[in-house]
Amino acid sequence: MTDPTTFLTDLTARQLLDGYARGDFSPVDAARAALERAEAVQPLVNAFVRIDADAALGQAAASAERWRRGEPRGRLDGVPVTVKDVLLQAGGPTLRGSRTTVARGTWDEDAPSVARMRAEGAVFLGKTTTPEFGWKGVTDSPLSGVTRNPHDPSRTAGGSSGGSAAALALGAGALSLGTDGGGSIRIPASFCGVFGLKPTYGRVPVYPASPYGTLSHTGPMTRDAADAALLLDVISGDDWRDWSHLGPARPVSPTLREGVKGLRVAYSASLGGQVAVRPEVASAVRVAVERLAGLGAYVEEADPDVADPVDAFHTLWFSAAARLVQPLGREQRQWLDPGLREVAERGARYSALEYLAAVDTRMALGRRMGRFHTSYDLLVTPTLPLTAFGTGVEAPHGSRRWTAWTPFTYPFNLTQQPAATVPVGAGGDGLPIGLQLVAARHRDDLVLRAAHALYEAGTALVMRPGGN
Repeated sequence: MTDPTTFLTDLTARQLLDGYARGDFSPVDAARAALERAEAVQPLVNAFVRIDADAALGQAAASAERWRRGEPRGRLDGVPVTVKDVLLQAGGPTLRGSRTTVARGTWDEDAPSVARMRAEGAVFLGKTTTPEFGWKGVTDSPLSGVTRNPHDPSRTAGGSSGGSAAALALGAGALSLGTDGGGSIRIPASFCGVFGLKPTYGRVPVYPASPYGTLSHTGPMTRDAADAALLLDVISGDDWRDWSHLGPARPVSPTLREGVKGLRVAYSASLGGQVAVRPEVASAVRVAVERLAGLGAYVEEADPDVADPVDAFHTLWFSAAARLVQPLGREQRQWLDPGLREVAERGARYSALEYLAAVDTRMALGRRMGRFHTSYDLLVTPTLPLTAFGTGVEAPHGSRRWTAWTPFTYPFNLTQQPAATVPVGAGGDGLPIGLQLVAARHRDDLVLRAAHALYEAGTALVMRPGGN
């Protein structure tokens, strides 16, 4: 007989909502199961900064009453969710992984995306871990320690939305909100075997503004593409607090079933030989690309003109880190992650002219990618050239900064394009492998259509730890 706790924690948001509507189970049942799972896995992976059981059960009880009356509040009513602890959530401090954050005071404001989820009836389980101020591609911090990979706790969950990815993979919530400034949704989603979408910049309003400015996007982390479309539709739109938001957007959920037939897909295995990709990663991604062709897409191997923009990215990223820590005194700076302190010191040495030169590089890359997408609807690459490596380091041996092993992700933060990672298999170490889908700005629908087609075809996988 199936354990009902395991059953409920395996369901997608859409499956939970269908079950509530039929009366098979209630939001209280789902919340209890998710909270039990969160408490059970926390010692294993350290995915949470805070678990709010009392608040979650109160929200779930209110949702259950609405469902009993046949009057659900919105599109997420009763769905257990988590939020990365760089996004404001009323009712508790947002610590951002830093010992320099003052927790006391009144925390009574939601970030725009959190407010949208609350308005639609979501049940908030807690806040998930992040490296300090989300600065790197693995999740460990002086405040909350190391977040581990649910498939192998000796490996990293990735970052900076590592807590969200680990929680999702282990069933502690059906949906999560992450942020992505250089791959911070896609990296941990790929390492942990879940789905992650970095939407077009500005589609999801942000407040307060990220210290990394227009590099950073807020987006869905989910178990499949259809749930991501649902969540994106909820969190998109206007918010006066974000001067750079794009305004109203067409819903993407209704387009999911349009499939990939006739879409022009460029497959770039290594960005023109720039990236050394592990053979098992390359093989899994190629199989999935062949599946897209089998579903009717026109696929050809083609490399975008992406001369490695890492120097420009570093100038922008490290300058942002310098501005971020500028208000801190000497003693507070000693509390910082040493790597963050190092890149901030480097960022403080850039001149205004060097910064503007990096902006010029960014704009030129954006134009080249815009031209590329006049020929191709989608670009497919590996999400990462490797599977998850050991904890406690920013980069595997032979590398220094996290950008050395994320060459497929950060370029598309520079260009502000929508990009998603889809789990398409596992390596010989049993760890998940991700495929990345990229489209032109504003074409989030194409990314989600292609991802959904891979799930429907059984090529995209639900990567459950332990194979359960």
